[in-house]
Amino acid sequence: MPTLSNVKVAEKNDSLRAETAWPQTLSMESFREKWQFEGEPFWRIVFNMHRDKMQIKNSRLAVGNLEKIFNATFALAAEKGFQAMSLRDLSSEAQISMGGLYSYIGSKDDLASVIEGVLRSCIDRVIDALNEAQLEPVEYLRTLIFSEIYMEEVLRPWYHFCFMELRGLPREQQQQTLALELRFEDALIEVFNRGNAAGQFRCANPVLLASQVTAQLEQWHLKQWKFKLRGVSNDQYAQFIFDNVLNCLHGSAPEEPNG
Repeated sequence: MPTLSNVKVAEKNDSLRAETAWPQTLSMESFREKWQFEGEPFWRIVFNMHRDKMQIKNSRLAVGNLEKIFNATFALAAEKGFQAMSLRDLSSEAQISMGGLYSYIGSKDDLASVIEGVLRSCIDRVIDALNEAQLEPVEYLRTLIFSEIYMEEVLRPWYHFCFMELRGLPREQQQQTLALELRFEDALIEVFNRGNAAGQFRCANPVLLASQVTAQLEQWHLKQWKFKLRGVSNDQYAQFIFDNVLNCLHGSAPEEPNG
C-alpha cells in the first residue's frame, strides 16, 4: 500500500513534469517528448495512416520496410531528384524487391502523396493541439513559431522533399503541398487578428506579416548550412523571429518566470 510520503513524492513529480512539459516549456526535448515524430512510434503512425492503401497488413513487418522505403526516397531525391528517380532505383536503394515495393506503393505519385499527407498530418496535429491549449495571443504566437522550427528540425527530410521537389510533383500534390504553407499562415493570421481584438497587437496587415514570418521560418530548412556555419541554434533562431514579430506587432515578450 502506498504511504502518504510516497503519494506526495509522486504528486510532486507529476507537478514537475507538468511544468516542464510542452507547451509550458519550449524546448526540443519537451517537443520530442510530446510529439513522437521519430523512431518506431512515428513509422507506426505512418503505417496506420496509409494501411488501407497497402497490401501488407502485418504492422511489425511494414514499419521496418516503410522506414527503408522513405529514407531511400529522400536519399535518392537529394542525389538525383525525385523526377529522375525510378522505382527500380528505389528498390535497389531500399534493398526491397520490386514485388515487395509494390506491396507498399503503387507508383511514384502514390509515394509523393504519402509524403505530403504525413507532413500535413503532423502539422495539423501540432496546430490543433495548440488551439486546444487556449493560450493568450503572445504565448500562442511564441509556441507556434518554436513549433515550426522544431518540426522543421525533426522532420527535415519530409519538409525538404515537399518544398524542393514541388515542381516535379503531379499537379494535385503541388496544390496540397502549397496548402501546407497556407495552413500555417492561416494560424498566424488568426492569432494576429485575435491579438488585435484583445488590444495586445496592432497589426495593420496580418496577411502580409504572416507571409513574411512564414518565409523567415522556411529559411531554417532551406539555408541550414548558413546557420550551422554561424553557430545559430534552433532556439536562437526561433527566439529571434519571435522578437522581430513582436516588434512589428508593437507588443512585448512576456516576462520569464523567476528561478
